[in-house]
Amino acid sequence: MKIIETTNAVTFSVRVIPRASRSEIVGEHDGALKVKLASPPVDGAANAELIKLLAKKFGVSKNDIEIVSGETSKNKRIKINNLSKSKFVEVTT
Repeated sequence: MKIIETTNAVTFSVRVIPRASRSEIVGEHDGALKVKLASPPVDGAANAELIKLLAKKFGVSKNDIEIVSGETSKNKRIKINNLSKSKFVEVTT
């Protein structure tokens, strides 16, 4: 998985599967973090749930998470401020 680390932030790809039975990070798929979300992709509900799940999993504020691209797509680029690459790898493996 390609993880770009900048000063005090990491950027990475996410593949979202909406309308799952429960919300969870399930591993890696084609170079992206694969995330299942219970919410449907309607009115930003899935994006809000994605941000909430990532904030909880990585121990950062929801305000530290930004959807850089792919807001209306299953394939997204996410930037998380106040997170190191080593912490990202620790949480996702």
